Amino acid sequence: MLIVIDFFLSFLHIAFTLFNLLGWIWPRTRKLHLITMGATAASWFILGIWYGWGYCFLTDWQWTVKEKLGETNLPSSFIKYFADKLTGSDIDPSLVNTTTLVCFIAAVGLTIYVNFFKRAKRTRIKGWKDERMKG
Repeated sequence: MLIVIDFFLSFLHIAFTLFNLLGWIWPRTRKLHLITMGATAASWFILGIWYGWGYCFLTDWQWTVKEKLGETNLPSSFIKYFADKLTGSDIDPSLVNTTTLVCFIAAVGLTIYVNFFKRAKRTRIKGWKDERMKG
């Protein structure tokens, strides 16, 4: 049963990470993306005050499962763990953490833009076109 839970948590981790990176692209998922980015930021920076910067409760749960399965020497992040598994090498944790943070900041900037500024711009343009049609 633990193997199934571990597989599920890995799938959830990968899906959540990909959504955090790309969810801003599709108009239908933009609000949900804003929420997931906020939840990620809260976990990393608010819970991180007590548990360490970049804390992820999902990683915490998964590491508990992996330890019960006998895995040891787990890194501090799932992204580092998964990158190592994909490449078959031991990637420098600083590189993984820096890349993760840069991608996170980019995704935050993009989600803020498409959720607040792009919509406002589109509304102004639509209103301008509506006024032209009346005149």
